[in-house]
Formats: sequence, structure tokens, C-alpha cells
Amino acid sequence: MPAFAVQLRRMHGEVGRVIQQYAARQNLHATDVQALAAILDAPEPMTPTRLRALLGLTSGAVTACIDRLERAGQVRRVREDADRRVVHLHYAADARAAARTHFRPLADALIRSGADFDEHELTVVLRFLTALNDALAEVPGAPAGR
Repeated sequence: MPAFAVQLRRMHGEVGRVIQQYAARQNLHATDVQALAAILDAPEPMTPTRLRALLGLTSGAVTACIDRLERAGQVRRVREDADRRVVHLHYAADARAAARTHFRPLADALIRSGADFDEHELTVVLRFLTALNDALAEVPGAPAGR
């Protein structure tokens, strides 16, 4: 398992490098990019409350993050029709296109990396990564940003 840890740290570093480049080009904080990823990956419209919990931020910090993202044209706040108190966060179309262009090399690397693996092997890798992420989500400790 130590070899897995080494490779996961290496992968984290490489992805982090690309994220930092994107954040710098867009004049964003690294936390802002994490928020954008959470909004993009959410199975349903993201709310500030859910974003706060996912990122482990205080209410004030998540509000500041969303304000920065909105000023930068990255997200839009949309009030729900049925209950105007509920706010959904949507990734702005232009911002999404810019992110897609910047992160395309990561997607290409993923495709190249998986090309030599058969479907069964990729299924096992996905199962492992899912189990690892689920286990990491249960690691106790104070959420980041508190």
C-alpha cells in the first residue's frame, strides 16, 4: 500500500499544479476552484449550504467565495421559483467553456492512461478509487477552513 500512497500524492500534486495555474489565470483562490468543481459535479443544483458542508467552510467564508465567483462571472445565483429563499448556484456557460479548455489536457491524459487497460481493469480501478474516496470522507477531523 505505500506505493499507492506515493502515487496518489504524486497525482494530487500534478492535478493541484494544473488547478493552481487555472486559479491564477482566472484570478481565483484555490478554494474558488474547489467550489466550481463541486458545483460542476453535483448531481442536483448546488446550494450555498451544501457547498459549505462539502468544502468545510464557515458560512461567512462560503458567502465570500460565492461572491468572488459571481463577480468573476464564474457562477450565477438563481432563486428557486417555488421557494424564493432557496438559492441554486449555476456554473456560468462562458466560465465552463474556459475551464473545459484549460482542463482538456487532464482529460486527454486520463484517456491516454486508460487506453492500455481493458474494461474489467478500469472497473476495478474505479471501484478502488470510489472506495478510497468514501473512506477518506469518513476520516475524522475538523473540516478545512474552520
